[in-house]
Amino acid sequence: MFGKLKKLFIDKKHYETHDKYISVPESEMNENFKKDIVKLEKIAEAYSESLQHKYRSKFERDGKQNLKIWVYRDIDGDQLPNLSSEQCLEKEYRSQVAINFDGFTDEEDAYVHYIQLWYYFSGYFKGTGTLYDLSKKHLEADIEEKLEEILKQL
Repeated sequence: MFGKLKKLFIDKKHYETHDKYISVPESEMNENFKKDIVKLEKIAEAYSESLQHKYRSKFERDGKQNLKIWVYRDIDGDQLPNLSSEQCLEKEYRSQVAINFDGFTDEEDAYVHYIQLWYYFSGYFKGTGTLYDLSKKHLEADIEEKLEEILKQL
């Protein structure tokens, strides 16, 4: 399942890398690339659901109720109804794994922490995207690390 996606991340001669992200020029964004982003977001959704179940009781023991981990999407800061990964090649699209608990809502920027998955920034003349690099990092481990950091801060 990850073969094609990992090949994209391993063959980086066209991409500039930064720690756990790949910078993707607009010229490389096409329907095949879109499929890779959709797969990444689906993987993130599966990890989010699994880790929410695993960590719920740990958060409740520390008095933090209603742990929620999900893939948050917006375009230019606006959380639009019915926004999905199918719109990932629209300029200013952003997706991230968001984490919240207790009195937080699902509204824009109302979460404790996030891990960016994909962001398509458009400038005046050309755009670029920043994509989470599965060949360098393990998304599930990164989410768990954030959860553990949050638990330590409580």
